[in-house]
Amino acid sequence: MSNLDKTIRLLVAMLLFFIFGFVCPSWWWLISLLPLLSAVYGYCPLYKILKKKS
Repeated sequence: MSNLDKTIRLLVAMLLFFIFGFVCPSWWWLISLLPLLSAVYGYCPLYKILKKKS
């Protein structure tokens, strides 16, 4: 997983957390954990499904 890929995942996670955590509070902020954990650990299960090298 490239640095650009990780950066994009972190930005998406922060955006989702901000929107669903503060703007319209609901349990949907949990969705932001998926791209966050994917960026932190450098593993994307979608890559495995699509057979793309990380």
